[in-house]
Amino acid sequence: MGHGTVFRAQFSRNRKGAERHMDSGQHAEKQGSGASRALLSILAMIAVVVLCVIALRTFVFVPYEIPSGSMEDTIKTGDMVFSEKVTYYMREPQPGDIVTFDDPEVANRTLIKRVIALGGQTVDLQDGHVVVDGVVLDEPYTLGKESYPLNRTAAGVDISFPYTVPEGSMWVMGDNRTSSQDSRYFGAIPVSSITGRAALIYWPVNDFGLLS
Repeated sequence: MGHGTVFRAQFSRNRKGAERHMDSGQHAEKQGSGASRALLSILAMIAVVVLCVIALRTFVFVPYEIPSGSMEDTIKTGDMVFSEKVTYYMREPQPGDIVTFDDPEVANRTLIKRVIALGGQTVDLQDGHVVVDGVVLDEPYTLGKESYPLNRTAAGVDISFPYTVPEGSMWVMGDNRTSSQDSRYFGAIPVSSITGRAALIYWPVNDFGLLS
């Protein structure tokens, strides 16, 4: 075998080794690229989920846990409620609706009550009954609890009956009339402060059901 033959054989082996090395490097690069794409996909999915949750809470519904008994027995302390926003994109709140709204006294706190009267209507409390525009309301949700003025009102609020609800406002009351600080305490609330219509108790299971 001549020197040229040995040289060609050695060159061939070196070239094949280089090719194997290159193939190995390309394979590692492909693996790394695949892992990066998988990570980006996961991050994108997380971002989409977060955006969907934010969108749902902003435009569709918000879950609340009820901390007090002012709406008993319609809604009990500890019940989890969905307050939906879609209804009020199509119509204004109406008497009988259970609404969530910004607390007139405490920033970043939400209250829940029932709409009793609208702007321009006159509310009176007579012999334990609620009277709106001269008509005694039929309120089975109070379970017979009587409605009287409260002994005190919020600072700077003066409530006397009969009371005419200002335009752009609503008179709201808790179903538990003997244990509710409502419009008898803080006055009528602005319609603009309403954040949604309480539509469903979703927890606990034994209280599950639509609200009306």
